[in-house]
Amino acid sequence: MAAPAFTVELHRLGAEDLPRVGGKAANLGELIRVAFPVPPGFAVTTAAYEQVATDAGLDRVLGTEPARLGEQARAALLATPVPAAVADAVRTAYLGLAQTSAGDDVAVAVRSSATAEDLPWASFAGQQDTYLNVVGADAVLDAVRRCWASLWTDRAVSYRATNGIDHAAVQLAIVVQRMVDAQVAGVLFTADPVTGKRTRTVIDASPGLGEAVVSGAVNPDHVVVEDSGGLGITIVEHRLGDKAVEVRPLPGGGTKQVTRIGGESQASLTEAQIAALVSLGRRVEAHYGSPQDIEWAIDAAGTVWLTQARPITTLHPLPSPGGDGLRVYLCASLAQGLTRPLTPMGLSAFRVVTASAARIGFGLALADALAGPPAFRVAGGRAFADVTPVLRSSIGRALVPRLLDIMESRSAVVLRSLFDDPRLAVRPSSRWRFARRVLAVAVRFRVPVTVVLSLLRPAAARRRVNRVGDRLRALTTVKPAVTPAQRLDQAVRVLGEVFQILPSVFPVAATGLGVLAVTQKVAAGALDDATSHEVLRSLPYNTTTEMDLELWALGTRLRSDPAAAAALRGTPAADLAARYREGALPAELQRGLAAFLGRHGHRAVAEIDVGVPRWAEDPSYVLGVLANYLRLDDPASAPDVVFARGAQAAETAVVAVVARVRRRSRLRAVLVRAGLRRVRQLVGMRETHKDYLIRLLAHVREQIGAVGTDLAARGLLHDPADVFFLELAEVRSALGGADHRELVTDRRAEFDRELRRRRVPRVLLSDGTEPEALAVPASADVTGVLVGTPASAGTVTAPARVVLDPVGAYLEPGEILVVPSTDPGWTPLFLTAGGLVMEMGGPNSHGAVVAREYGIPAVVGVPDATVRISTGQEVTVDGAAGLVRPAPE
Repeated sequence: MAAPAFTVELHRLGAEDLPRVGGKAANLGELIRVAFPVPPGFAVTTAAYEQVATDAGLDRVLGTEPARLGEQARAALLATPVPAAVADAVRTAYLGLAQTSAGDDVAVAVRSSATAEDLPWASFAGQQDTYLNVVGADAVLDAVRRCWASLWTDRAVSYRATNGIDHAAVQLAIVVQRMVDAQVAGVLFTADPVTGKRTRTVIDASPGLGEAVVSGAVNPDHVVVEDSGGLGITIVEHRLGDKAVEVRPLPGGGTKQVTRIGGESQASLTEAQIAALVSLGRRVEAHYGSPQDIEWAIDAAGTVWLTQARPITTLHPLPSPGGDGLRVYLCASLAQGLTRPLTPMGLSAFRVVTASAARIGFGLALADALAGPPAFRVAGGRAFADVTPVLRSSIGRALVPRLLDIMESRSAVVLRSLFDDPRLAVRPSSRWRFARRVLAVAVRFRVPVTVVLSLLRPAAARRRVNRVGDRLRALTTVKPAVTPAQRLDQAVRVLGEVFQILPSVFPVAATGLGVLAVTQKVAAGALDDATSHEVLRSLPYNTTTEMDLELWALGTRLRSDPAAAAALRGTPAADLAARYREGALPAELQRGLAAFLGRHGHRAVAEIDVGVPRWAEDPSYVLGVLANYLRLDDPASAPDVVFARGAQAAETAVVAVVARVRRRSRLRAVLVRAGLRRVRQLVGMRETHKDYLIRLLAHVREQIGAVGTDLAARGLLHDPADVFFLELAEVRSALGGADHRELVTDRRAEFDRELRRRRVPRVLLSDGTEPEALAVPASADVTGVLVGTPASAGTVTAPARVVLDPVGAYLEPGEILVVPSTDPGWTPLFLTAGGLVMEMGGPNSHGAVVAREYGIPAVVGVPDATVRISTGQEVTVDGAAGLVRPAPE
C-alpha cells in the first residue's frame, strides 16, 4: 500500500478531493480547473494532520469534558513535533512554489482548510486561523502547526457543537498559497447577505491586504450593485468608508497595520474594477449554482485575483419558481406556528390537504392531488404559499392580511408593506366570481344553518360539532387484515377529507368572534381590547385547555402517590417512557398516563407534521411536564385555581362592561350582556377543529407507519420510521419494490441541518429578498424595549426561560416562557409559566388564546426574542401594551 501523500498542488484538486484537502482547498482547486484567476499553491493534506494527531494522542483528549476540550487539544498539538516525513513534504512543496517566483523565498498565505468547512450548509468562516505573508520554509512549517492547533480554538469547538458536527470526524488540511501584492482587496457577496436579494452584488473594499476587511479592522468602502440581466449593472450604493487602517506585508514576513488619513475622500475601486468584480462573482456563482461569499485582491498590474470562494450559508433556500415575474411566497409553516422544518411526509400530506382545499374552495381541477396545488411550494423543509395572486387582488388584499392579523400578525405587516410595489399592482378581478365560490362552500357545508344555530342555541351547535367528530371517528375505522397498499390508500383518502373539518366546525367559534366584534361596536368604547382579553379568560369548551387541566389533575393525584412522585422526580423522562411501554411504571402513574394518552395521545409538539411521533408513541414530553408540575408548591398558583379565578374575573369584566353601557342606554346594555354571554359560550370551540384535524393526521401517521414496518421487513428501508422521510408517491413506488434507502439518508441529513436554522423568513420574494429585513424592527430602539403584539393583558416581572424545544424543557414555576412559537402541544408548560413571549403569532394564535385563558401576560410577534433575551435574565412583560423589557445583563 502506497504511503499517503502529505502535499498536493492546488491545480490538481477538485470538489471530489474534499475528504483529503478540506473545503477551502477543494474549492480553490475546482476554480483553478475551470480557469478562474487563483494564485498558485499547494495543500497539506488531512493525512499529515492525522499523523500529527496520532503522535499527539488526540484520541485520548477527545474524552475530555467539553469546557476544556479545546484547550487540551491545542496544547497537545503544539507540543508535538511536525513528523519528519510531513516536514520534508512541506519543504519540498514550498521550494517548488518558490521556483515559480523571482527568488528562493516566496511570500505565502497559510490558511486552514477543514473537511467541515466551506460547505453548502456550514461555511465555518473565521473558525480556524490564517497567517499572511509567511516567508521561508521554517516559517511555513510553524504556521502549519499553528493552523492545526486552531482546529481546536474554543470558537471552532463551539461552532461544531452548534452545527451537530462530530469533533472526531473533522480533519484539517492546510492551504499554502502565493501572496498577491494587493493594492486593494476585500470581500464580495453575489447576493445581498442582509436582504437575501439574489440580483444584487455587495462589495466591501479597502487598500492593502483583504485581512483588514475580513477581520473588521477597517471601515471599508461599501458598494451595492444591481444586476439588471441583459440590461447591464447599476451601482445603487457606493458609500466611502474612512479606511483608517491598511494592512501591509513586511519585508521578510509578517504584516503591519498602517494608519491612513483622508480615506473617505477617495474610492478604492473604479467603476471598471467594480464591473470586473461583479462579472467574476456571477461566473463563480454560475459554476457552483448557488450564491457565493468571495475574497478577492487586485494587484499593482490591475489583475483581479480570486483568493477564496464559499457558499453563503445564511440565505434561506428559494421555493421553486411558480410563474413569470416577481412572486411572493408566504411561509405557511410559520403562519401555523411552526419554525422547525416539516418531514418530507409531513409536506407531502399537506400537498394533499391543500389540493382538497383548492378543489373545494376555489374550484381548481388538479390532475394529481399528491402534487398539491400550484400555489404550494417548499423551501428549506418549510411550506410556502405563492400569494402573488392575493396581492394582485383587491379582495385578497382586504381579506388575507386581516386573517393573518389574527394568526401571525407580523406576516400581515410584511405583506401590507408590499402593497405599494408597482410590480404587484392590483389587477381587475370579478368580485361576483369570488362571492359565488364563498356562497357555494357555505351552502355545501350548511354554514348559515350553523351560524343561526350558534346564535340561538349554542348547546345544539356544540352537539352538531360533536357529531362531526363522530363521523371522523367512523372515517378512521380500518378493517382488519388490510394490505400495506390499502393502508396507503386509506391515508390518502383521509387526507383528502381533512379540509372539510374547517367549514364544518369552525363557524361555531367564528360566530362567537363575530358577535364579539359586533358587541364592541354596540358597547361604543366601553369594551376595549384589554377588557375583551379579560372577557375571553378561562373560556369553557376549549379542548386544549381542558387537556392541560386534565394533565394537571393527573399531576395532583400523582403528587400524593409516593412511588409515582419519586419516579417522576428521580428518573429521566425518556427512561420513564421506556418503562411505560413495558408496563413497568408505578401503578398509579401507569394507569393515569394510559388514561390520559387514551384521550389525548394523538397530540404532539409540531403536531401538524405527520412525521412527528405522537404522545401515545413517545410520552417523554408528557412525563417531563408532570415532573415540572410537582415543583409547584403554592396552592394559590395551582392551574385549576388560576383557571377558576380567571372565569370569575371574566364574569366580573362582563358585569362591569354592562354597567358602563347601561349608564348610556338600557337597550344597548341588554344587547351587550347577551352578546358577551354568547361569546363565552361559543369562542372556546375554536380549538375543536384543530383537535379533529390532529386526530385525522394521527390516523394517517398510524397507517403510513404500518407501511414503513412492512417496507423495513422487506429490506427496502433501514428503519420503519424512515417512511416519514419519503413522500406519498415514493412510498407507493417503494411498495412496488423501489429502494429509497439512500434518498432517506440524504433527507435525514438535510432535515437535521434545517433543524438548526434559527431564522426563517415570514415572506420571501422570488428574487431572494426578505421584505422584513428591509424595515427597521420596531424593537430596535435605544431603550432596549422589544415591541410585539398584545396578546394577554397584565404585567409580570420574572426571570426568563428561553425554550426552543419543549421536550425535556425545565421550567420553574413563575418563569417567563420565551419561545419561537407554540402549538397546542406546548401548552401544558403554560400552566406554571408566569408570562409568555413569542417570536411568532397573532392575538388569536394558539399561544395567545391559551395565555389569555390562563390569565398570564403575553406578547407575541416579538422579532428575535429568543436571541435578544437570555435564560435567567429578568424580564418585564406588559401584555396590554405589547412591550417586553429585558433588564440589562
